Amino acid sequence: MRRLVVSALAGMLLLAVPAQAQEKGATRPGFSAGMLRGQKVLLFRPDVWVGSQSTGGMAEPNGDWTEQARGLLEAELRARLAGSANPILPEPELSGDDALDLAEHKALFNTVAHAVVTYQFFRGNRLPTRKNKPFDWTLGPGARRLSERTGARYGLFLLIHDEYGSFGRKAFQILAAGLGASVKSGVHRGYAGLVDLETGELLWLNADEAMGGDVRDAEGMKKRVAQLLEDLPVRAAPAK
Repeated sequence: MRRLVVSALAGMLLLAVPAQAQEKGATRPGFSAGMLRGQKVLLFRPDVWVGSQSTGGMAEPNGDWTEQARGLLEAELRARLAGSANPILPEPELSGDDALDLAEHKALFNTVAHAVVTYQFFRGNRLPTRKNKPFDWTLGPGARRLSERTGARYGLFLLIHDEYGSFGRKAFQILAAGLGASVKSGVHRGYAGLVDLETGELLWLNADEAMGGDVRDAEGMKKRVAQLLEDLPVRAAPAK
């Protein structure tokens, strides 16, 4: 039995490698906040997932936490973007092929954002084709259909994914630390990106695989949104 426990622990520790140094934001060359002046921005309904992390690191969803976080996020976004100098449009209610197209582009943004984090923001993990390349990622020309349906030139995408370490995971973290290994308890990922809907180009991305703020309470969500929207090119309206 002892051998089985040690073997299992060793296998789990192999997966618990320390994270490399990471960049957290980038802006497409040639893009500036001035280009947004007077333009409509479509705020896509954020992708929110909150749950727990098992002893072995498996993600387990929690519907109550997710709904609570989604409500807190929407309220905080309304408060922060209310004074924007740009008209902010909410995601429209679509049906049929239009709804499918919108859902596909939201999923595509998540995929592209994750690829940017993995293959560009982590310097030591860059693909040979991305080394010394500028920030020039895209969702493709199909995004133009979203602009045509909504009248918005730009789109703001957000993602929150949080896994809170279970008691077993935290105990395993302590055990691993005693053996000189580093095990992560919890996942707190956040992406925010601005896309030119006419071209599909990703203009700005703020992404962090270890964000702060407990998204299950108002103060924690306030901190999380402040991190997500840090350096967002969409400017607040000037004070009168």
